[in-house]
Amino acid sequence: MNPLHMEASQDQILATEAPLQLVLFVDKRPSSNERIRQIRNCLKELSPEYGHTLQIVDVTEQPHLAEQFRLVATPSLIKVHPVPRQTLAGSNLVAQLENWLPRWQRSVEEYLSKADRDPEAAKLASANEQIQSVTRTAELIQLSDEIFRLQKEKEAMLAQLQFKDNLMAMLAHDLRNPLTAVSMALETLEMGNATTDEEVRSRLNPKLIAQLLRHARTQTKAIDRMITDILQAAKERSAEIRIHPQELDLVSLCAEIVDRLQDQFQVKSQQICTDLPSDLPKVYADPERVQQVIINLLDNAIKYTPENGVIQVATLHRTTQKVQVSISDNGPGIPLENQQRIFEDRFRLKRDEAKDGYGIGLALCRRVVQAHYGQIWVDSQPNQGSNFHFTLPVFRNSLLT
Repeated sequence: MNPLHMEASQDQILATEAPLQLVLFVDKRPSSNERIRQIRNCLKELSPEYGHTLQIVDVTEQPHLAEQFRLVATPSLIKVHPVPRQTLAGSNLVAQLENWLPRWQRSVEEYLSKADRDPEAAKLASANEQIQSVTRTAELIQLSDEIFRLQKEKEAMLAQLQFKDNLMAMLAHDLRNPLTAVSMALETLEMGNATTDEEVRSRLNPKLIAQLLRHARTQTKAIDRMITDILQAAKERSAEIRIHPQELDLVSLCAEIVDRLQDQFQVKSQQICTDLPSDLPKVYADPERVQQVIINLLDNAIKYTPENGVIQVATLHRTTQKVQVSISDNGPGIPLENQQRIFEDRFRLKRDEAKDGYGIGLALCRRVVQAHYGQIWVDSQPNQGSNFHFTLPVFRNSLLT
């Protein structure tokens, strides 16, 4: 059903010249079409010489018009001219119209009689009464649609700004820990190099120096990743993630990331176990974005897995269309009531409010995975660890054609 439809009598030349102007408000109920047909048949009883216009408005598509005419129910039939305005509403609308139609016809006759005696005065009176003509209503609809579009654009822009502000604020917060770790390592090395105390210098043996340098290097890489995220967020024009998918060897990528993070596993003496089948099919994904997701999930696993704990990375050909990546830990777990919310923007577990983690990172992971038409979820029990899973589409040559 069109949001605005106009019926005019045969003798009418211009809609705005019709002396009897009616607006019928309906909704999308199946009975609406039958009601419209009945109203039209009833209006055929009018003398053709008077002329009329019937505008049909779907309130579900033009709710602002329902508000403008102060409707309380549908269907409703409103006589907007000649004045005074009158509204008929209810299930017995046709019966009401049949009852009022003779009186409306008399009001039309009176209006036409006055117009014949003084055409200019009648025209001025019509203008002053602000008759809702077809043209005026159509313009109002267009204006309302434009206002609605601008409101949506404004909301989208505010959401984009809010997203960037939240992202950069959280990443800036997360930068503090690795910066502190790097600073402490450098200060220790500097202190050992500057002191004349032989006992202190002896403690700073080559093995400890190598460990401090390795730790500083690992934390510097973490800082670099965070800065990359900040710059990426600054470049994004929306909260949506842009991806550049291609054929990707997921097993090789996972193995490379695990090898790169070995220093971080060693700091807490954590054991990393992998299950990466060599026959896993290639996926169709953006390498940089997928790497971002895996590193983020592994960073969280390292952070929440206790010393001497176990972290697992596994890939699985889940269906003919999807490959699944799973990253598991034996940390404190996530309460059941929060397992969906941890992927929301700005959500943090109450226990983590005073420290970094489970902040914007998981929300970014969700955006990246959804941009690949995949899913991301977590299985977890309190004090029994967490298992994060996400899926990516299997690469097929047909995807490139």
